Amino acid sequence: MARVEPRVARQRRHTRVRAKVVGTASRPRLCVFRSLNHIYAQVIDDSLGHTLISASTVDPEVKGEAAGKAKTGDAELVGLLVARRALSKGIKQVVFDRGGYKYHGRVKALAEAARQAGLKF
Repeated sequence: MARVEPRVARQRRHTRVRAKVVGTASRPRLCVFRSLNHIYAQVIDDSLGHTLISASTVDPEVKGEAAGKAKTGDAELVGLLVARRALSKGIKQVVFDRGGYKYHGRVKALAEAARQAGLKF
């Protein structure tokens, strides 16, 4: 059996997750993307195909606080920011889309920070 490249394996997992996870107007999808240096989160309404809210480590609000922190610490800040922005727009419940990544490390830190800030999923 041939070894599957990690990027391809993640894309396969992501396709499997997306077959089950759909964001609606009442319960949009919180989507996570993790690059080597940054982490991005979006709240998406799939029925319209619109991104309602986004947050990342590239945002000026996070960039200042993230200096000198580990990547998991940055992910927590992004989770708090995306939850704060969602709650300010009246979004209280979301469906979590881990993007094919394992629920571990930065993805887990972002999700738990969003939950602690008051987002339900």
